[in-house]
Amino acid sequence: VQLQASGGGSVQTGGSLTLSCVCHAAIFSRLTMDWYRQIPGKQRELVASIPGTWGTGDPTYGDSVKGRFTISRDNRSKTVSLQMNSLRPEDTGVYYCHTKYRNDNWGQGTQVIVSS
Repeated sequence: VQLQASGGGSVQTGGSLTLSCVCHAAIFSRLTMDWYRQIPGKQRELVASIPGTWGTGDPTYGDSVKGRFTISRDNRSKTVSLQMNSLRPEDTGVYYCHTKYRNDNWGQGTQVIVSS
């Protein structure tokens, strides 16, 4: 499984960014897809998760991003997106898309910088 993320950048507090991740896998629609982030000095944390057809339930979010971030997927284009609104300086970090299929599969990471 290959994952290719894009869409990071620099914004001011309160701004918005959309991250995208293309998954090069025929079984994409079946996979649960996640966005993680690595904030300097902290462990990598799960930001949002959206199930595929092998999973059940609704998308889930980390407490710190609930109500501000929205994860979505387009199975036709094999893309998972993360719409990030009302960004804060503490959202600054490297964001990774991830899926677990046989192994942990990670995208290359995309940098998000939120300035005050």
